[in-house]
Amino acid sequence: MAATDGVTSKELLEAQSHLWNHIFSFINSLSLKCALELGLFDAINNYKKPIPLNELAKTLSIPDARLQNFERFLRLLVHNGFLSIPDARLQNFERFLRLLVHNGFLSQTSTDASIDSYTLTTNSVPLIKEKGQSITPFIELMLDETLLNPWQSLSAWFKTETPSTAFEMFHGTFIWEATGKMPEFGKLMREGLGSDSQSIIKVIMEDCGELFEGVKSLVEVAGGTGTMALRIKEKFPEVKCTVLDLPHMINAMEKSDQVEYVAGDMFEFIPPADMLILKWVCHGWSDEACITLLKRCKEAIPTQENGGKAIIIDKVMNTTDEIHPKLTETQLHFDIHMMVHTTGKQRTEKEWKKLFDEAGFKGYKIIPALGLRSIIEIYH
Repeated sequence: MAATDGVTSKELLEAQSHLWNHIFSFINSLSLKCALELGLFDAINNYKKPIPLNELAKTLSIPDARLQNFERFLRLLVHNGFLSIPDARLQNFERFLRLLVHNGFLSQTSTDASIDSYTLTTNSVPLIKEKGQSITPFIELMLDETLLNPWQSLSAWFKTETPSTAFEMFHGTFIWEATGKMPEFGKLMREGLGSDSQSIIKVIMEDCGELFEGVKSLVEVAGGTGTMALRIKEKFPEVKCTVLDLPHMINAMEKSDQVEYVAGDMFEFIPPADMLILKWVCHGWSDEACITLLKRCKEAIPTQENGGKAIIIDKVMNTTDEIHPKLTETQLHFDIHMMVHTTGKQRTEKEWKKLFDEAGFKGYKIIPALGLRSIIEIYH
């Protein structure tokens, strides 16, 4: 019997609701982008206490004519866990205070709170510039039209053998070439990936500092802004730190005299060092390209006995929902994101091991220390 046989009206309505949820899920992403463009999270953080709706609107230059629309917009951010509203008892107390103000026992300046006041949640912390770990540039990169537009070409791309990606079909160039040909996109890419590096390097150095024990030199491969190398140099000044990237990326970097910069192709040569760091590099390339890259890595580092290792910071896909259905969904989303824009993919442990074996590495260790991402230590 076909799966569609005997479907009840109730089941059809549930299916429709399921579809609607998927159809309109883009609203979550673009609403977050809007909130960042408005400067909403920083404004609430700067207020230092629950901020009334009217005060928030005034701070963000929202005209009175848009106030009701703005409140509806905030309702979605509350639902999605980026904002919270004072609990019911506090709201009731505020209503009580309003009565006292009305009856002349308190002045209006005695309380500047209102029922419609908002505070930030833990989920908003990575969005606040003051915290020094804001990933706002990364979100701006992911939701820029340069990366969104290729999705319109996905169905056409599936029916062709070339070009290699939907990004290339839409823009006429490979994504890494586009960072040089499209200066604004290149800037977004550098700043976006740089903010991501800033957000995780602190965790790595504080929780996994033993990775750097005995290391005298390291190279950040495809380092982008060189953020990781610079932070490591500040923490471990005795380590010689080098950033390797394509010439147009190196030329656009804001450089520091604490770090050495090398313009080159990582598939051809990687400067020798005790440690290599590849953050979000392999997931952007095919298996064949990764094997070539890993062979260059093997040539650049000493053996394990002599202190050599490469550190890969990337996802290790879990193919079941054992960790959490939503986390699995995020992994799957990221995998398709890489398919649309690059020749790479997210990999399972089995797929990672196959790459390491074919590149000639004798062992690896996975450290699940970065949420959805892991630190993978490989050595030969």
